[in-house]
Amino acid sequence: MSNAFIRAMEQQDYKELPPFNVGDTIRISQRITEGNKERTQKFEGIVIQKRGAGLNKTFTVRKISANGIGVEKIYPYHLPTIEKIEVVKRGKVRRAKLYYIRKIVGVVKIKEKRQKSQ
Repeated sequence: MSNAFIRAMEQQDYKELPPFNVGDTIRISQRITEGNKERTQKFEGIVIQKRGAGLNKTFTVRKISANGIGVEKIYPYHLPTIEKIEVVKRGKVRRAKLYYIRKIVGVVKIKEKRQKSQ
């Protein structure tokens, strides 16, 4: 593909997502199509990484499901099936990638950012 084509695709208007960072707990609502039925599935977890740029930008969300099993999902930023993203909690972390969370057994506790007083 030519660079001009890629730049033209990146110039298109995409759905604006709320700003979130690594360490934030987010809830993603995604449309799932099963046969001729359509439903919304929610996935809530901690953002452990953001990577890429432009159309290749992705983020990884991790949660602990039943029986303490960790589940990670990688979402492209401009995925058309994402209906909305809600930031549940803002986390205060000192790393750009939170891979160390994979080694922690059980619930992960991340300090919450304090709201700025006005």
